[in-house]
Amino acid sequence: MKKIVMYAVAIAGSLAAQIKEPCCSLSATEEFASMGNDLAFVALHEAPEPFALKLEGGSMKTIPAADKKDARIFEVKAPNPTNKYLFVFQEWWGLNDYIKLESEKLQKELGDVTVIALDLYDGKIASTPQEASQYVQSVKDKRIQTIIRAAIQYVGKDAQIATLGWCFGGGWSLQSALLMGKQAIGCVIYYGMPEKDVKKLKTLNCDVLGIFGTQDQHISPKVVAQFEKNMKAAKKNLEVHNYDAVHAFANPSNPKYDQVHADDAHAKVMTFLKSKFGL
Repeated sequence: MKKIVMYAVAIAGSLAAQIKEPCCSLSATEEFASMGNDLAFVALHEAPEPFALKLEGGSMKTIPAADKKDARIFEVKAPNPTNKYLFVFQEWWGLNDYIKLESEKLQKELGDVTVIALDLYDGKIASTPQEASQYVQSVKDKRIQTIIRAAIQYVGKDAQIATLGWCFGGGWSLQSALLMGKQAIGCVIYYGMPEKDVKKLKTLNCDVLGIFGTQDQHISPKVVAQFEKNMKAAKKNLEVHNYDAVHAFANPSNPKYDQVHADDAHAKVMTFLKSKFGL
């Protein structure tokens, strides 16, 4: 039975009434972080059921970073030497066993691609929505960018890199692709906050696949429609698939997990990634 977290907070009005329009001056990453203080958004996330992964090829590693604080990654190596890499970005819970399991599955499906999941919380893993809310608000963009750059340096200048992330990590999947320049070959966003700055989007070097839920009131259809307009203005390729589903519908640990839509989205993601890797 799923663990349902109850909040000892008197909430006036409906959940919809609590959803505030984000300040227009916030960056995409700051806007998502601010949602950690939104009771309606926090209430959407029930604690994931405890799960212990039996590793099948992946391993944790530390790699040097420019700020002198080592970064942590979970690496699932391809069976053969390769210059093809998929960077995976965690949900707001952290780099937990669910993300590691997905990383191992992705590697098996892709074959000659090494999958690297980046630990954006430096070892912290949330087990409750309250913890996740605290972590997502306290994480620093500068540190995450340093972690991403450390991973780029780890795979080398000749690596071809695609990115994929969910929720919090969906936004960072796109931000990572922006940091990579010409090494970026594809980007997948699962219901993450898109970049809004058209000037930044113009620097993007790869196509983007976006997976969203029309019942999501935060990464809402309005947000998605604006992202489509911005990408068009930036003259970049964006493929969007909207599902009649809630936020985080593709997360198996979510009580509202929608397997039918999740499987359909996954098939589209694999087609996209394989085409970008030339598989």
